[in-house]
Amino acid sequence: MPDPACSIPKIGRTTHYIDGEWAAPGGSTFPDRNPLNGTLVADIAAGGRAESQRAVDAAAAAFPAWAAMPPGERQRLFLRAADITERRAEDIVPIMAAEAGSTRVFSAFQIRLSAAMLRQAASWGYLPYGDLMHSDVPGRIAMVARKPLGVVAGFTPWNGAFYLAWRTFLLPMAFGNTTVIKPSEEAPMSAGLIHAEILEEAGFPKGSFNVVTHAPGEAAAVADVFFEHPAVRCINFTGSDKTARILGARAGAALKRMVMELGGFNPMIVMADADLEDAVKATTFGAFLHQGQVCMNTRKVYVERSIHDEFVDKLAARVGTLKTGDPADPGVIIGPLINEKALRQTEERVADAVNKGARVVLGGESEGMIFQPTILTEVPADAICTTGCDETFGPLLVIQAFDDPEAALAEAQATPYGLSASIMTRDHARGLDMARRFDTGIVHINAPTMASEASLPVGGVKDSGWGRSGHYAIEDFTELRLTTLSQLPGHYPF
Repeated sequence: MPDPACSIPKIGRTTHYIDGEWAAPGGSTFPDRNPLNGTLVADIAAGGRAESQRAVDAAAAAFPAWAAMPPGERQRLFLRAADITERRAEDIVPIMAAEAGSTRVFSAFQIRLSAAMLRQAASWGYLPYGDLMHSDVPGRIAMVARKPLGVVAGFTPWNGAFYLAWRTFLLPMAFGNTTVIKPSEEAPMSAGLIHAEILEEAGFPKGSFNVVTHAPGEAAAVADVFFEHPAVRCINFTGSDKTARILGARAGAALKRMVMELGGFNPMIVMADADLEDAVKATTFGAFLHQGQVCMNTRKVYVERSIHDEFVDKLAARVGTLKTGDPADPGVIIGPLINEKALRQTEERVADAVNKGARVVLGGESEGMIFQPTILTEVPADAICTTGCDETFGPLLVIQAFDDPEAALAEAQATPYGLSASIMTRDHARGLDMARRFDTGIVHINAPTMASEASLPVGGVKDSGWGRSGHYAIEDFTELRLTTLSQLPGHYPF
């Protein structure tokens, strides 16, 4: 049973949600533990191939009716789900804190974005979905229309679990697909089971949305079905580029479409004419939200040399005020890292940089599972945390002075990732020119690399994946069908 010291509202179900039903009690389970102190949050059902097969079969059976549902009916369901999400916020926040180390600030941010996205998605069924085209054949009418793919299988991550889970299945569902999701074993409630409760209460049809959970190290049994089952036409994945390469190879072999939102090494360039106070605030938020465990966190800041020292001093003073501790405390901004592996990696990369000559401006140490927010300067180019080849998923920020903005822009681009970037400057024309030359899916001028809105297209290029969120996802989760109508007899060569 969950540790009584873990005083959170218990989620109604910790079992799979398949074909509109919660799995019967019993069977294998695994412990879902608090990353801060290891206490038991819940016992979660450990599913495998059989559960995954049943879930995909249920989604396939539900697909024709869901795809044919009038947009107004789907709209009512999405709007109901948005209202329930907001109503349940105070129940959800403690679960996110206990399970995923999410602070109240980040949890509220996710809930607000989730409700906004649900309300946005409620209107997407009314988007134009085709074209009437000219034909060179007399009397022929050519019609091109979008149609849903079928079943979309989603992998939902533990970081930003609540919002990113909505994004994983809501986008395909809004365009007429049914879904099965496999939440991360690090946060199965925040990344899927809570959503099943909300959609069930909202009245979503049986089979339109399904959740299969699995124990650590047992994802393959669930995922195998996604790649083998003919009804699954698309894999929607949010996670690391390393895992994406494995999944992408399997999707290619199975001739299945894949949408991927992966990691990033997100730079910020601070010009000498920037609003310094605003740049410091944007950097603090962008770098340290959720302990640096978000794919769009700012990883490296390039600061024009004439303001470098002042910027560093002001940033260190602001970041130094961030309260660390139990994310259940409303005042805490920096909570625990998700697991020991993440903690060790952050510690090792700070040590690597320091051993190579980096200067620690702030932080650099851990206490239990909490790593202090850390700022490094004078970091050598060969330090792991500054190469741009592998992001450090922790509260670690590198700052580098520059003299030539063009050189800074070139160095900021020298990474295989291409998710988000930021430019701080009062010269808007120059900012737009630099933004145009950034090879990233997102560029913010005078805003953090983390500036998210539910309606805007989020996604990366290069090793940060492909596909977009918002209504632009219609490109990813539908396919085109050409229909022609010939009103006159045809003329044929034989």
